[in-house]
Parts: sequence; structure tokens; C-alpha cells
Amino acid sequence: MKILSIDTSSNVCGVSILEDTKLVCKLDAIAVNSHSETLMPMISDALNKTNLTIDDINLIVCDIGPGSFTGIRIGVATVKAFRDSKNIDLVGITSLECLARQLFDDIPNNSLICSMIDCKNDNCYYALYQKTIDGLEVLITPDAESVKTALSIVNTYLEDGNETGNIYFIGDGSNNYKSDIEKILPYCYFANSKQNLLNSYYLGLSGLDFYKSGIESTTPDRQLNDILPLYLKKPQAQRQLEEKNKEIKF
Repeated sequence: MKILSIDTSSNVCGVSILEDTKLVCKLDAIAVNSHSETLMPMISDALNKTNLTIDDINLIVCDIGPGSFTGIRIGVATVKAFRDSKNIDLVGITSLECLARQLFDDIPNNSLICSMIDCKNDNCYYALYQKTIDGLEVLITPDAESVKTALSIVNTYLEDGNETGNIYFIGDGSNNYKSDIEKILPYCYFANSKQNLLNSYYLGLSGLDFYKSGIESTTPDRQLNDILPLYLKKPQAQRQLEEKNKEIKF
């Protein structure tokens, strides 16, 4: 199975082509506020480097967020256009699951993985997974909370008897709030700096895992074909407008 994997949820635009689980081509480019100009040329370049056309692709995997609102919209719109014009199966996977998948092959079974993305002002996007022999089990679905609240919720999975002896943190949020994490969970482990970056290859692996599972049901964080961006917070512009409207007196 030939897979095209696209990640536009951060300042890095990533495109990978996989042959089943084997990485065939991987391209990354810094794309701060320029995903719309960067993505299509990167897809074309990746296809050319592998002597493929879009008609050779059997599955497309797209990062649905959380992350850059604009980047996510561009990525989702692009892959849905391919889906509509070429009738290629399409899977949507979250940034948080993509991060967790990067640790999957390197940690023991039953370990917990907390993916955390910094969304500024001591807030984060986060989710909690457990590695099982069948794959990643979702314990806490993607959410947006203050770092303190997120860590308190994660800690309940240890206090309630689900202690596995191993909990791993990954993502730029885990790096930026490392001292806060260690105060609450002093025996945790942290991914290295390279793993904290989103990777379109592991996004493709996550999409393939979900696709091969038989897809008995889809959820907001794992979507098939008619995918939608996963917005856990309102865009900053909308929040600012709402604050201004509160100040208006009638």
C-alpha cells in the first residue's frame, strides 16, 4: 500500500510517502504562515522523487490538529480535494497521537504516553495513551487545559491503580513545562528533543494502523474520509473579538 502523509499543524510542513510501513520519501520545510504556498509544491516534489503520481497513492493520512488553525485548514482542504477528485481513502489523525506513535517502538508494553503541545500562557493540548500489544489505547482523548489541570488529571491514572511503572512525556509542551511535570510526576521519562517535533512518517504509520484495524468506529480524533479539523480552542482572533464585544456597552 502506498501512503501519502501530510502534516501542516505546526511551523514545519511535512510530507512523507510510505510503502506500507517503509519510509520511501520524507520532506520537511519551515512554513511559518506559508503552508498554502509550500504544501502543494512539496507534494509534487515528493511524488516526482519517488516516480509516482497521485493516482498511485492508495491512502492519504492528514494531521487534523490540534495546532496551527490556518495550517490545519490548509492541510485538510488539500487532502479532501484529492479525496473528492481521485476517490482515495483518507484518514485523519491528531498531532497528539502522531507524537505518541513516535515512542511506540521504543517503550515497554503497558507504558503510558502523555503527548503535550504548548498552546501558550501555561496552557496545553494533551492526551494520554497506553501502549498495548494491539496498539495505542486512548485513555484521555485530546483536550485543552491549563498545564496544572492536565497534569492533575493524568496523575489520577496513576493514583487509581493504573500505575505501570512507566509514563513518558512527549511534545514541545513536555519540554517547555518539564519542571512542572517533574514536581507532580517525579519518576516520569521524557522524549528527546528530536522526538518532540511532529513527524509526517509517524503520522503515516498511525493512519495505517487505524486503517488496518478494520475501522469499526471513528471518533473526533480518528476520522475516515469525511475528515474535519480538530479545534480544541477558539482561534485567537475570535477570542479577542469576543473580549472586545464584552466591553461594548449598549
